[in-house]
This record gives sequence, C-alpha cells and structure tokens, in this order.
Amino acid sequence: MPRRCELTGTRVSFGNNVSHSNRKSSRTFAPNLQSVSLASPGLRRTVRLRVTTRALRTVQKVGGLDAYLLATADAKLPPEALELKRRLRKALGGSPSATPPAD
Repeated sequence: MPRRCELTGTRVSFGNNVSHSNRKSSRTFAPNLQSVSLASPGLRRTVRLRVTTRALRTVQKVGGLDAYLLATADAKLPPEALELKRRLRKALGGSPSATPPAD
C-alpha cells in the first residue's frame, strides 16, 4: 500500500539528516497517514480512506467530504479522489456545482 494521501496526493519526501559536523545522510519524511471513515451524504454511505491529518482538518473545516471534493479543482486531486468526485456528481445529478443534500 503506497504511503500517499488519497485526498491530497501527499507522498513521502526526501531530504538529509545534517549532523553537528555538517555531514549529510539521506532520510525520508513520511506523511502522517490515518485510516478514517468519512460520511458522504451525497453517496449515502461512509467512505474509508487513508488521509493525512492535515487533509482531515481541511475536510472538517470545509464542511465534510462532499463539500471538500466539490470545492477542490480537479487538477489538485489525485486519481482516487477524482473517482470519488465523479461518483458524487453522478449521484447528485451531474451538475458541477451541485451541493450535497442537507440533513
């Protein structure tokens, strides 16, 4: 399973450990991935995703998974999120600016 956020596409990045004597050794910076179940009123089910904690905060701030997917440009979403967005639009009637039903 790749170490990649399914909503933002954040991946492992690379850099160096630098010692006091300024010697460099290669290292990786792994994203803080969490497995979560997010409710999608538009799809009428919960969706299990591996997302970064930063993406989770953004989803919560925007107002949920459906609002996040509809508000984010397609160019900024990875393939997994684009597939979810496509299914959400189809479930809501196909209009690009469709909003999820209110509870």
